Amino acid sequence: MQPPILRVASYNIHKGVQGLGPARRLEIHNLRAAVSQFDADIVCLQEVRKMHRLEEAHFSQWPIEPQADFLAPEGYEAVYRTNAITRHGEHGNALLTRWPVVRHQHQDMSDHRFEQRGLLHVELAIGARVLHVIVAHFGLIPSSRRRQAAHICEFVRSEIPADEPVIVAGDFNDWGSQVRHVFRASGLHSHDSHARALTYPSILPVVQLDYVYARGLVPLDVEVPRGKTWQRMSDHLPLVAELGWPQTSDRSSAIAR
Repeated sequence: MQPPILRVASYNIHKGVQGLGPARRLEIHNLRAAVSQFDADIVCLQEVRKMHRLEEAHFSQWPIEPQADFLAPEGYEAVYRTNAITRHGEHGNALLTRWPVVRHQHQDMSDHRFEQRGLLHVELAIGARVLHVIVAHFGLIPSSRRRQAAHICEFVRSEIPADEPVIVAGDFNDWGSQVRHVFRASGLHSHDSHARALTYPSILPVVQLDYVYARGLVPLDVEVPRGKTWQRMSDHLPLVAELGWPQTSDRSSAIAR
């Protein structure tokens, strides 16, 4: 059976490390406890490391496992794909899920050579239904974000059947509403949360950069955990959204194809 409400979290974990230079500190163990507190069906993570040689050497408690596997609560499956390769390691997007993974893929969304970006697409089996989840982290340049939003809309149009629900979650780095307008034109909507969903910077949030958009699901609510503990773990606060299934449709999408 499918859950009546889907609980979906999005969190930019800043590679599990906070601070600069000698003062930087490892937060990945605190983040592990935080992810469990979401009690989410699906957790979408950005800036996740699989490996980094310098950080592994610097921190004695650096996990042996890749960060996505380390953060996954018991009973969850982790899917990770690299976006950016750097001199000493790499980082990318991850998805943690209570529901079975049918398949997954990665697509490069880099708009220029200075920012390596990508989308992670994971297909899940939610009871008798298929659910598609895309995890993304957009660039810092406004024109890049517009093109990356259009890229995702084209990916959804070409890769995902029109009658199957889609979630697009991540850090969209959009200080305005450009990304929102592009997504809405393609049928992707988020909960209209206004000021209570501000996520950045974590110490004194003034803007919402993190969103959960959906097509074929009903955005019901969002919440943003707050407090000193959350301020310490990343430069972003997490966003947790609740989504409902449309009551007007009893159709199910078959898993077998």
